[in-house]
Formats: sequence, structure tokens, C-alpha cells
Amino acid sequence: MSEKSVTKSCVLDPETIEWQSRQPYPAPYDNALAGRARRALGDALGLTQYGVNLGRLEPGAVSSLRHWHTGEDEFVFVLEGSPTLVTEEGEQILGPGLAAGFPAHTENGHQLENRSGKPVLYLEVGTRATRDVVTYPDSDLELIKEEAGNKRTFRHKDGTPY
Repeated sequence: MSEKSVTKSCVLDPETIEWQSRQPYPAPYDNALAGRARRALGDALGLTQYGVNLGRLEPGAVSSLRHWHTGEDEFVFVLEGSPTLVTEEGEQILGPGLAAGFPAHTENGHQLENRSGKPVLYLEVGTRATRDVVTYPDSDLELIKEEAGNKRTFRHKDGTPY
């Protein structure tokens, strides 16, 4: 690709994007993501079909509560460090250059945990489904994502809202 064919609007230095730390879960899970931060690379580039984040896990941090989606595919690629991938099949230590994928509708709860003494950096890519149900098998929690207004609602597994 020639330099002339690349416009500034499609090139991004991730260092120019602020790290974001957020706790999207309701209590009592609202501190579950302490030590996790993301740079929303896909948002900064205007991507709408899928999201791309550069994730960082400090020692002891997790990427999310263990979960699976009905409507979204997910992909992770480890850049630095050695996170532990926790799934229904068990645990596996990943390293730089290894990838993991989680197709929608596959009941395989997953998360990355940083059990090491060094930070972990990884890319995460996910589709942006307009409708989705996220199940958290280890927690009394489900997330319902509805098409109308991109509404997101947390509820208990018995259906009562948080």
C-alpha cells in the first residue's frame, strides 16, 4: 500500500487514546473490573460493525466476569504477558501471539485473569449485535441488550431487575 493511499482518518496511534476504566456491572459486582483498562481503538476509528479494544490487565485483574453471548462473537489476541483463560473446559495459560475465539450462542463462559506479577496487554474484537443476552454462569446476573435505543438492562437469573 502506498503512503498516498493511507489517509490520516484511517491511521491511529493507540497512545493517543486515553485508557478507560469502567465498572459496568451493578452491585455487588460493581468492583469486579478493578485493574482493567481499555483503549477503544475501533470507536476512535469510527468502526460500527465490530469493536476493537486494546485491553490492559494489572496483576490480579480480570477482563470481565466469566460470560457468554447469544448475539456476539468475541476474539482475543495476547500481545504481552501471560493471562489465564478460564472457560467451561478449564484453565489455560496464554502468551504473546496466542488467540482465542468465542462464537455467539456457544455456552462457554470465558474470561481472562492476570495471575502473574506483570501487566497483560491484549486485543479484543467483538461484533456489535443490536440484540444480545449475556449470561454470567458464576454470578446471579444477565445482561439484556435490546435493539430499541441500544438499551442495556441487567437482571437476576430469575428475571427480576437490578
